[in-house]
Amino acid sequence: MLYGRVGEQDQIDRMLSSARSGASGALVIHGEAGIGKTALLEHAAEAAGAGRVLRTVGIESEMELAFGGLHQLLRPVTDHLDRLPEPQAAALRSAFGLTGEAVRNRFTVGLAVLTTLSEAAGDDPLLCLVDDAQWLDQASLDALTFAARRLHAEGVVMLFAVRDGARGAQIAGLPRLRLEGLAPAAVDALLTDRIADLSPYARDQIIEQAGGNPLALLELPAALTAEQRAGQLNPVTLPTGLSSPSNRIQEAFQEQIRRLPDATRAMLLVAAADDTGDLGLVLRASADSGAVLEDLEPAERATLVRLTENTLSFRHPLIRSATYQDAALARRFAAHQALAAALEGDQHADRRAWHLAAATTGVDEQVADEMEDVAQRAGGQQGTASASAAYERAAQLTADPARRARRLAAAAFTSAEAGQFHRTAALTDHINALALDPAMLADFARVRAIVELDHGSPSRAARILIECADRIGSSPDLAPVLTEAVQTAHSSGDRELIAEVAARLPASPDYAMARALTDLHGAGPHLPVPKPPAGDTGFAERILAGTYGQLLADHGTAHQVAVACVRDCRAQDVVGWLHTALHLLAQAQLSMGLHEEAYAAAAEGLTIAEHYGRNHRASYLRATLATLAAVEGDRERCHSLVEAALNYADAHSIELAAAHALRAQGLLDLGLGQAERALEHLEAAQARVNHPMLSVFLLPDLIEAAVRAGQRERLEKPLALMEEWAVAARRPAAAALARRCEALTSPDEEAERAFETALRLHEDGAQPLEKARTELLYGEWLRRVRRRSDARRHLRAALEAFEKLNAQPWAHRARTELQASGETIDQAGQPGVPLGRLSPQEREVVRLAATGATNREIASQLFLSPRTVGHHLYRAFPKLGVSSRADLPQVLGQGQQQTG
Repeated sequence: MLYGRVGEQDQIDRMLSSARSGASGALVIHGEAGIGKTALLEHAAEAAGAGRVLRTVGIESEMELAFGGLHQLLRPVTDHLDRLPEPQAAALRSAFGLTGEAVRNRFTVGLAVLTTLSEAAGDDPLLCLVDDAQWLDQASLDALTFAARRLHAEGVVMLFAVRDGARGAQIAGLPRLRLEGLAPAAVDALLTDRIADLSPYARDQIIEQAGGNPLALLELPAALTAEQRAGQLNPVTLPTGLSSPSNRIQEAFQEQIRRLPDATRAMLLVAAADDTGDLGLVLRASADSGAVLEDLEPAERATLVRLTENTLSFRHPLIRSATYQDAALARRFAAHQALAAALEGDQHADRRAWHLAAATTGVDEQVADEMEDVAQRAGGQQGTASASAAYERAAQLTADPARRARRLAAAAFTSAEAGQFHRTAALTDHINALALDPAMLADFARVRAIVELDHGSPSRAARILIECADRIGSSPDLAPVLTEAVQTAHSSGDRELIAEVAARLPASPDYAMARALTDLHGAGPHLPVPKPPAGDTGFAERILAGTYGQLLADHGTAHQVAVACVRDCRAQDVVGWLHTALHLLAQAQLSMGLHEEAYAAAAEGLTIAEHYGRNHRASYLRATLATLAAVEGDRERCHSLVEAALNYADAHSIELAAAHALRAQGLLDLGLGQAERALEHLEAAQARVNHPMLSVFLLPDLIEAAVRAGQRERLEKPLALMEEWAVAARRPAAAALARRCEALTSPDEEAERAFETALRLHEDGAQPLEKARTELLYGEWLRRVRRRSDARRHLRAALEAFEKLNAQPWAHRARTELQASGETIDQAGQPGVPLGRLSPQEREVVRLAATGATNREIASQLFLSPRTVGHHLYRAFPKLGVSSRADLPQVLGQGQQQTG
């Protein structure tokens, strides 16, 4: 029975009721130790009724064992692995050590968890209980929270219990329920029902010291003698002052433990030192001291532990903590050594090494080597947080300064990969950079720059890389350092900083694109032609090549580079570059008119960036998504994304991201016909980046907005830069935009020639949105000079293109112009209208379903469960006026492609 938790019980009951109707939900229940989190989980298990319940418990001693908690949760449903898509099934088998293969993609593990839970739910609700989640290993927690954030329509409820203030991972992005102390009425009811033999004075003291903590109310009396409970002697011996209820509970448990026989306490200490729950292991490790199973009976009678035929578990995690912390250091060391000796065989190598490390002070090269082996095995399973902890412990046991620095650097790298950036920063503070060779020094600087980039500013990150470049000189490891310095300096928008990077770029042809991107004198006449780098080139250099192609309007090359980078990031599980590669891919797809694909790439990139705390790139991805929303005329979504991007970019001086966000707002205003507002936002965007190569992307919009706002006098510099860039880029797409800008600002006798030239240059189809905008502007000009018949031809082409791209504001402008030219428009028959009724997620699902992809295939691509995919299709069909998937290609304008 729970006391004083009616509201919390009702909230859980509502979640379970919704799950019976097919809905899903997740909740993080948090509070101090003993406040009732576990009791609420037990209530949920009882309330689940016929529904299936899966459980896992975080164990502090197992925090470094990758995927241990996940394996415990899913062990009862491993028979469902055969129903998963093969990549997902293979990922889970690898994570659980069933195949000996390395985990290739941790996102596939998270998706496999989501699919497994969906399959296990079936027609009945499924309840997943994760107790002491703060002690769950990072790999398991990442996979479970990944799945929890994507629950939608599977009939699954996930409850996480987290102790406030405890060492361990934090859970973000899920609804939270904080448990406070019990109200006085509930305290009185609990003591009346459960504790009958307290004197009034002792009762008052217990109530005061428990602070409404239910476990404290039950356990503090147990620490008293019979005389103290009766109030005949000093009423209580528990400490007073500022000690928290959880500390008082632990001290109460220690009082009970100290009353036990020595042999019992020794066995409890062995169990507390490992707490795997393996009774056989505890007995083997205790045998050398002469302890036997019967020695556990006093602890069992005191209800401190629970025993079964094969398991030993502590009734509460605080009992384990009390047992361990109350023992002298030498006794703790002896317990770990005994456990290490009892763990035989390769399958226990990791546990054995951790116990040896726990029993070692000072340096021990042999144990350090074993811990490095543990780290390498954990890294192979993508347990990067576990690998980092093992590398750090190996470093602590290492005497040689160079090896210690190398192991600390490895700990920093893997903690960054795990998204533990605060820990990365702490580790880097302890690394002696003088002991690193050039390769390790380069990697060390790049990790420090990543941390600074995501938690500080790009300017400081660039200076870290510049300092490293100065130290390693002409080392082969210089290229990735300078390449990342170029991109980081760009992000800052700092003209002087970009010049400092430029001054360090060698004259080698290998740096030609980097030099072009740092040329402060503008785009010269001899810029190198963009080309995809070799496949074995580092990701930094490849991303730079793609960015260079994008800035020179060679979107095909940028797309080719981005596709290859995304593919290789997935294959090699290089999560640190995947979100950046997806951003480049989204930008290229946006330029190429592949808007649905661009949305999918940017949304996935943002998911990854948020999951791993890559806040710097997340601001860019939000700006890209804002641009897509601007094209579609989704004002609310565009404003929200722009605000989020600007809030972070402004706080961390990410000027280039701010420029992209402001450009999205300006593009929305321009599409809606608000030229003056558009010009204000676009000029603000240009002011953020005063480097010519970085501001070119917004010049066509700025020039059009200035012309429409009657501000032609502000166009001298933008027009000159636009022309200079087009000449240097030597790409038809760049030249087409330059000719369109020329047409907008030329006398009537010259405008027609410029418009016609622009349309001829657009014929390669590289930028369908830009071509449609040129058609629209040309049509508007033709109508203004009273050539209505000619105007209608171009306006029809513009309208058709805008509708295919779902560019609603621009389509509205084209329709308005067509009507003004004398043409009658059938609004209901426009093919682009139905898609505008769908949410972005529904559009993505529909787009993939129209290609023939199954629900499972769509789920894998969009990080959803198959049931959620089915739910989106169920909601989308009525909005589109269709009844089956077979009708989707025609609705999306793909009928000809599918049949031809």
